Amino acid sequence: MKLKVFFHDRCFDGASSAALFSRFYRERISSDVEFEFSGLLHRAGSLFNEADFTGDQNAIVDFKYSPSPKITWWFDHHESAFLSPADAAHFEQEQTNCKFYDPSFKSCTSFIAMIATEHFGFNPQPVSDLVRWADIIDGALYQDAKTAVEMKEPAMQLTMVIESSQEAGFVPKVIPLLATKPLAEVIRAPFIAPLLPPLLERHQKSIALLRERTELKDATLFFDVTDHELEGYNKFVPYYLHPESIYSVGLSKSSFRMKVSVGSNPWAPSPPVVNLAKICERYGGGGHARVGAISFDVNQQAAARSAAQEIVEELRASVRNAAPQSR
Repeated sequence: MKLKVFFHDRCFDGASSAALFSRFYRERISSDVEFEFSGLLHRAGSLFNEADFTGDQNAIVDFKYSPSPKITWWFDHHESAFLSPADAAHFEQEQTNCKFYDPSFKSCTSFIAMIATEHFGFNPQPVSDLVRWADIIDGALYQDAKTAVEMKEPAMQLTMVIESSQEAGFVPKVIPLLATKPLAEVIRAPFIAPLLPPLLERHQKSIALLRERTELKDATLFFDVTDHELEGYNKFVPYYLHPESIYSVGLSKSSFRMKVSVGSNPWAPSPPVVNLAKICERYGGGGHARVGAISFDVNQQAAARSAAQEIVEELRASVRNAAPQSR
């Protein structure tokens, strides 16, 4: 039996979710299974192609909901999990007990671990380190910005490799290792280890570039790096450089999209009050209350820049309006 697992590509939590789901399925549902892993990316236009759902069963983890009858399993934790009210209604009427959603979880990996344990008797202990790091990385639970930027832990180095990957089949090769081996061993795999030194060098250059490009006003950062291949930059660098900031808006470009990244400083001097997922949803994006993103077609540079500027102004206005209350 072939089970095709669709996961949030170029994302540590996405890869970890696919790894944990595959381990759980093999141990608690059926060992007679062949997995095929396929990455999904947020982009302008349709997110799913029905023709890709070619497994005997198909699963989606850490990504938006699809009402397709071909989808057997679904797990997600994003606040913006549904493309439409109709999709949300379809999920509410779902009767298979194989589709699960809870936006209160820091990572989809920990959500799957909980469901698999409580509903199916799965033992997550052998992959507890993977679950812990998925929560830290996806939930921005680092002690401080310095820890998040120094990239010393194997999980953080793997995150950098996964987020920077341009090869379609790369992350699917990593997932089986995440399901069975310690993270320190995974990072030493022959097809992963040689990628690390140039990425660490690139990371240092990205810090220098963001130091040069980032503008801070009303506790809100803005930077435009669309003239560099920098979509996989470490999202905590702006807060490392400007610890006094509350929000950040970044504009980046890859081969297939213009991306507006909207985030909040986990170590901000004042807590963020704006729901960033709701802002991003207005432009066709989404995410969590504290971090979100919007994807535009690579040719829609003007639209992406306009959206970024509008969001920057909205966030700066929210900070100005809140300022008298904090005095």
